[in-house]
Amino acid sequence: MAFKIAAYGVRENEIESFQDLNKYSYDLKLIPENLTHENVQTAQGCDAVLLRGNNVGDQQNLDQLKEYGIKYVFTRTVGFNHIDLKAAQNNQQLVAYVPGYSPLSVSELAFTFGLTLQRHIALATSRTARGDFKVHTDEFATEIHDLTIGIIGTGRIGREEAALWKGVNATVVGFDRYPSDANQDLLTYVDEDELLSRSDIVSLHVPYFPDSNHHYFNQSYIDKMKNGAILVNTARAEITDVSAILDAVETGKLTGFATDVVENEGRIFGHDFAGQPTEDDLADRALRLYPKVIMTPHIGSYTREALHDMIAISYENFNDVLTTGSSKNLLAAK
Repeated sequence: MAFKIAAYGVRENEIESFQDLNKYSYDLKLIPENLTHENVQTAQGCDAVLLRGNNVGDQQNLDQLKEYGIKYVFTRTVGFNHIDLKAAQNNQQLVAYVPGYSPLSVSELAFTFGLTLQRHIALATSRTARGDFKVHTDEFATEIHDLTIGIIGTGRIGREEAALWKGVNATVVGFDRYPSDANQDLLTYVDEDELLSRSDIVSLHVPYFPDSNHHYFNQSYIDKMKNGAILVNTARAEITDVSAILDAVETGKLTGFATDVVENEGRIFGHDFAGQPTEDDLADRALRLYPKVIMTPHIGSYTREALHDMIAISYENFNDVLTTGSSKNLLAAK
């Protein structure tokens, strides 16, 4: 009998990839909705679930999945804070993740964010959409070759963004707790304070650790930034104090802020509010600051290549545990 997987949050345009990459002939139950408390019963009759970000993998759902006999709770994402690892461990449920996918997916979005705000594209197009074709002084820009880009977090994604900026002749500086000699051809490592004071655009690629860097990019960091700089976050919203960042945009300390993430994004992303306020005051405040603040609904990994990697690696994770009892991508509670 085929191993049955309930995959949640599967968009219509992703179905073909799930099917085409299914070389192990899993019995797939592809569910468009995210896993919630209200629809957890859809996993009944399955052997495993495959989640994505904003799916609810808390103790309540894990306990219910255990009752259904589900031992495997995997996610097709790099982030795994949507799964309660301690509860899974207590339930003797295995959790695996995807340690990486096409780094260009996120780096290209970060690069595009930076260019969009630096060249005032959103600002200008928002005006022409209203019929205003005047050239305004706040649309004046600096050419790319005269920009300094600061990359905080120079892993695979940060390195690829650095390569994009280097390719258009910008000066790139970087900061990382563990600098890599392999990046020396693309950027110059400096300390954080120098990066913040020199950079016209600061781009964040820092993982989130709730116990150590929650809201670490706060007012003190903003104060050290170059006046009129741009901040880009395609990592995790929780690493930033968004309220302080929006204050800086309002005062003009920052020219703009671009983000692909918000805190508690499960309450917002995936929903259409049809122009009405969301359920989050901070997100609503950010939206009111458009076009100086631009936001996308966590589409950094929403590319054909990244999707391929996520699904293929997830299938390998399942095959590994079914054939060997383990996987190099298993997660354990700390």
